[in-house]
Amino acid sequence: MSGRGRRPAPPGVSVDKDIEAMIRVDHAGEYGAVRIYEGQLAVFDALSRTSKAADAIRSMAQAEQRHLKTFDRLVNERKVRPTALSPAWRIAGFALGAATALMGEKAAMACTAAVEEVIDEHYASQLDRLGCDAELKKTVEDFRGDEIAHRDEALAHGAEQAPAYRLLSEAIKSGCRLAIKLSERI
Repeated sequence: MSGRGRRPAPPGVSVDKDIEAMIRVDHAGEYGAVRIYEGQLAVFDALSRTSKAADAIRSMAQAEQRHLKTFDRLVNERKVRPTALSPAWRIAGFALGAATALMGEKAAMACTAAVEEVIDEHYASQLDRLGCDAELKKTVEDFRGDEIAHRDEALAHGAEQAPAYRLLSEAIKSGCRLAIKLSERI
């Protein structure tokens, strides 16, 4: 895939394999996001917390469910092998969500802001390479818009006021970047 303004697939990777890796990792990422929100909501529900922040998380969780359904469909239609790491992401996502919710609403929002910042970067990188796949490009563009809105909403709900915000945010971002690299390949 060459052309003006488009980056080619990584060296040694065919365009088809690059697109398969994109679908695989995006599917895994949306699954992880769903699990993070499930963990947060499980804690908030157990603590009987109702607030604007909890309501925002419920709304964001619905969008992530829609994203996951779309990538479920793409995985099946295009016969893409899902990541073998799904069991790990099932546990890790829920645990991250629950842990940040136990730290409080602002920490839960810090988690969302950090995850969505990495996903925004990730989707932007994919858009640079998706010139030839109009359906996937449109999907990634649409979902990127949702993820940016989630990040902005999390910031508006006080994410940066979470205890040890920078440390928490950087740790979550590092974990997300590692999950992306692993899910593209495994």
